[in-house]
Amino acid sequence: MNRSIRIGIDVGGTHTKAVAIDNNTNEIVGKGTVMTTHYDKQGVAKGVIEAFQKCISENNIRPEEVIFIAHSTTQATNALLEGDVAKVGIVGIGKGGLEGFFAKRQTKIDNIDLGTGKFIEIEHSYINTKDMTEENVRNVVKSLIDKGANVIVASKAFGVDDMREEGLIAKEAERQGIPCTLASDITKLYGLTIRTRTAAINASILPKMINTAISTEMSVSSSGVNVPLMIMRGDGGVMEINEMKKRPILTMLSGPAASVVGALMYLRVSNGIYFEVGGTSTNIGVIKNGRPAVDYSVIGGHRTYVNSLDVRVLGVAGGSMVRAQKGRIIDVGPRSAHIANMGYSCFTDPKLFDGAKLYYIKPRENDPADYVAILLNNGESVAITNTCAANVLKILDPQDYAYGNYESSYKAMKLLADKVGMSVEDTAKAILTKSCEKIKPVIDELIMKYKIDREQIVLVGAGGGAGTLLPFTAKMMNLRYRIPENAEVISSIGVALAMVREMVERTIPNPTAKDIVELKKEAKELAIKSGAVEDSIEVYVEIDEQAQKVTAIAMGATEVKTTDLMKNCTEEEVKEITAETVGVNVKDVNLEAYNGYIFVTSANKNNKNSVCIIDKKGFVKIQRTNGIVIRTDMKNIKDTLKTAWDKASNFSIEVRINPDVYVVVGSRMIDYSGIPELSQVEGMIEAELVDLNPDEDIILVLARNEL
Repeated sequence: MNRSIRIGIDVGGTHTKAVAIDNNTNEIVGKGTVMTTHYDKQGVAKGVIEAFQKCISENNIRPEEVIFIAHSTTQATNALLEGDVAKVGIVGIGKGGLEGFFAKRQTKIDNIDLGTGKFIEIEHSYINTKDMTEENVRNVVKSLIDKGANVIVASKAFGVDDMREEGLIAKEAERQGIPCTLASDITKLYGLTIRTRTAAINASILPKMINTAISTEMSVSSSGVNVPLMIMRGDGGVMEINEMKKRPILTMLSGPAASVVGALMYLRVSNGIYFEVGGTSTNIGVIKNGRPAVDYSVIGGHRTYVNSLDVRVLGVAGGSMVRAQKGRIIDVGPRSAHIANMGYSCFTDPKLFDGAKLYYIKPRENDPADYVAILLNNGESVAITNTCAANVLKILDPQDYAYGNYESSYKAMKLLADKVGMSVEDTAKAILTKSCEKIKPVIDELIMKYKIDREQIVLVGAGGGAGTLLPFTAKMMNLRYRIPENAEVISSIGVALAMVREMVERTIPNPTAKDIVELKKEAKELAIKSGAVEDSIEVYVEIDEQAQKVTAIAMGATEVKTTDLMKNCTEEEVKEITAETVGVNVKDVNLEAYNGYIFVTSANKNNKNSVCIIDKKGFVKIQRTNGIVIRTDMKNIKDTLKTAWDKASNFSIEVRINPDVYVVVGSRMIDYSGIPELSQVEGMIEAELVDLNPDEDIILVLARNEL
């Protein structure tokens, strides 16, 4: 009997890890790990292929059993960091007169500084829409190729409203054998300069990414696996490889995205801060209302219209080395044992420390000369790291990926402790304190930016070094923490379990309900195009009134699961999940509503009615600090919503602050939290639920917003 296997492959700085998951049980049935192939002529794609082949061959997985395969990639990020980019020719398109003057000026962008001393070279041309004959278009494209352009960008003023002319440029570029990026295909937002720049960055990595995609796709196909190869996006979704060939820029930061998706699937966290702790760096980001926080990427100091996880990258992690002088620990990181080509003391045979000596090194030529290392009695050197400190303090469980040899850790730390004049335990504490003092302000800043209630926050650990830094940071900040099983391969799990995510953004002043519904429909169609099954797609909307921007985000599975991933939760189990999520006793949790698919619970905390919406699998879909729950039906929903809207509005200041609305009907939870006006919510409900029976049971949840 064939199994249904999902394979996820994550490309890390040191290792590329593949994980095979049984789609029916959610169990890991295979793993494959290889060193990341940074310097191969195929780049990191070589490691992706090797990890995939190792995973299926060593775990007796037949090609026909694979129903899903996806990988994250560092290729786009690395290409931009290393300046491995193509020369870009931009064709600006617009009318004549004043509009043409501004269009020509705004599409004539400078060479793009990548912030590393490397640049994307740009050549320019401009064509008036009334002059777009076949001959003129051919000559414009040819002139840019003659100037050395390896890829074309077509960018038209107001192209988001009509991109026909951009399409004509793309067809001609294809005829002349050169890739082309349509600026209005990358984003539908106004802002010609940023749109053009974003398209130019995308175009600069197109040739390299297309070659990589083709070789990876051919290798997977040659193994007998005949499902589409999916690529992890930086915003937490996946897309088919054919879409990646057009928009490779969307894969930026796909590694951190994979880790948060994996953590969400395993831990069902609603609001929290997640860590991905590797050997060299730690990625920190936000989970809010069960979704990772997403923001526009900044590349080389340039703002773009590329959405990716809002991630902070810190040069402190499990393998960070210690800087010390007589009497004190100066710093920890950013250099790691991996960079210095050394092992960790805690993973070293304790006998090698007999007669060992502490000495100072410079891991890299321009580094300070006060990093400490230990010369072992066999002539090799090892580093003292955060992981060694955690093992000294015995804060790691034996099953933890970072668990090492206590005797080795102690002997190494003793050499450093004698140098700085502290006890072994105090030296280890000083090392972890230095590291966590770098993490704390980042967490505080993210909490403030995303307005997360501190009482709701859970620190979520991912990566092999999570146990090293997470418990210590949580204790320092008086926050709860959780580290999932298989934390060291959580990114690969995230890739395997990821859903298609597509987004449409528009500049729409004073959007009507019809505008919003049309945008949701467009986002859903894009998700289907990228490989999502229609019945699985959920769409939510965000409205930025100040920027006059409306965003519709569609998420859906790549296939409909034939069996449940886990058993349905009982009422008591849902109450336990609520108690843990909100931070109250189970006896204080009330079941407000249940319609056979979705539970709505509440608990009084600090004189506020905390509300959770939880699906029957126990995933916390929404958690709000202060809300009300009302049951109604379709024929009475308008009147009920109006009364509840007034009740949940905040009148504590001179300006009325409107509430957020969530509608639960059947197995669907429709999120209207980004919709600011009652009339817009009413219009969307009327448009989207028009086919419902008048007596259909509906649960309304309204959450009060604070300033």
